[in-house]
Amino acid sequence: MLVLLGAAFLTAAAAQAQNGWKTAWSYEGAGGPEHWGSLDPDYAACNAGREQSPLDIRSAVKADLPGLRFDYQSGPLRIVNNGYTAVRVDYVHSGDFLIVANRRYELTQFHFHHPSEEHIRGKAYDMVIHLMHRATDGRVAAVAVLLKEGRANAAVEQLWEHMPQAAGQAVGVPGVEINPAALLPHDTAYYTYMGSLTAPPCTEGVEWFVLKTPVEISAGQIDAFARLYPQDVRPVQPLNGRVVKESR
Repeated sequence: MLVLLGAAFLTAAAAQAQNGWKTAWSYEGAGGPEHWGSLDPDYAACNAGREQSPLDIRSAVKADLPGLRFDYQSGPLRIVNNGYTAVRVDYVHSGDFLIVANRRYELTQFHFHHPSEEHIRGKAYDMVIHLMHRATDGRVAAVAVLLKEGRANAAVEQLWEHMPQAAGQAVGVPGVEINPAALLPHDTAYYTYMGSLTAPPCTEGVEWFVLKTPVEISAGQIDAFARLYPQDVRPVQPLNGRVVKESR
């Protein structure tokens, strides 16, 4: 089962009801990123953590890293706009896996940010997709797919076509399936580092894989997202001595 969630802001009550966040937060104002750590003790890592995401990747150490294998398949689509977080597609036992060396991480959700949260040598991209995975031991792996203006993306168009325009709407789409593999570039060379979730509670211990090759998305598709969600981005965080590795 898939669920697509929205990205502007809701009232605190609606956000808690839909997402289970104990305390409401936002991307700007009194509930914005600089205040997340003081909104709730559970969010302390947002401002006190030493391995936070996203990063501006300005330098990386080339290393012999394992390849990424994406064992993804099509699944039925149900779309929800909760008006709070980035557009998100949630899975319940997706059966889709990221395989890194001998470790398997099941895809739990993917979502979009506008513009990209990750920067490469100071540059932000037009958008980014975060594909979130979890292993059976609880370890979390996140894959960032950078999006740049270019040709229309058929998979994105399929999502946007059914995207609810108002917070609180939930739409089942019978007969429509989406394969997240259609959102990936052909070249899966990557940067990797240890970081965190990019929204409260900013939990650390997340292994990030930032794909180096961007995927194209049309100006119209970017604009359609931006009209609903003009800015759902956490600022880049300090490196704090971490080493970013780059696949050869």
